Amino acid sequence: MSKIKAVVFDWAGTMVDFGSFAPMGVFVKAFEQFGITAPINEAREPMGLPKWDHIRTMMDMPSIADQWSAQYGAAPSDTDVDKVYEVFVPMNEKVAADYADLVPGALDVVNYLRDKKIKIGSTTGYTRSIMEHVIPVAKEQGYEPDNLVCSDDLPEGRPGPLGMYQTFVDLAVYPPSAIVKVDDTVPGLQEGVAAGCITVGLALSGNFVGKTPEELASLSADEIDALRTEATAMLKEGGADYVIDSVADLPTLLENL
Repeated sequence: MSKIKAVVFDWAGTMVDFGSFAPMGVFVKAFEQFGITAPINEAREPMGLPKWDHIRTMMDMPSIADQWSAQYGAAPSDTDVDKVYEVFVPMNEKVAADYADLVPGALDVVNYLRDKKIKIGSTTGYTRSIMEHVIPVAKEQGYEPDNLVCSDDLPEGRPGPLGMYQTFVDLAVYPPSAIVKVDDTVPGLQEGVAAGCITVGLALSGNFVGKTPEELASLSADEIDALRTEATAMLKEGGADYVIDSVADLPTLLENL
């Protein structure tokens, strides 16, 4: 435990918004503004990327690209991505706070880390303007990390390491091997991998499963295990050194480390 100097958390699907629901409906509604049908499952695939890159990735998907070409007579360009992004951001700003409830057990993890004198960092695929709506709600519930790096704070976002590098500076922590990055998405994990950190994926609380705690509780043990197994495989393939169900399980993992 003494070698761990900081834990850096993602936000949606990790510390808040169990199941990562806030962006999903907004992606669908934003594309609807342009006459495009974007299925939820496709909207979830690029989760963790900065939101402009997320939209670009969605627009490159054949089902969406074909619709766009049929509607507008040409393949979607970066200018078209800008147009969707300009619709998406204010829509997400309006709903993000509604989905900012802490994940069960998150506050216990914060208290555990504080007791151990381990610093708490945070990075996110959200823009700063979106996070301005989330931060006060999280703070009211007792969660206030030592820093925050948003997707538009730096010249390059996930899956590159710059957000983690900024966190090293903000928290004055190093080497990277003493830092744990916790995330429910592949781009978020790759951010940690690129920076040389220990990476921990979250199987059940995040984007890959996409269910509320109540929905999970209604499933059988076998059904939950199947979801866990599938999510774990994707997180491991995406760069996770370890995979746990949610942040509530992090203290046990850290003790074992």
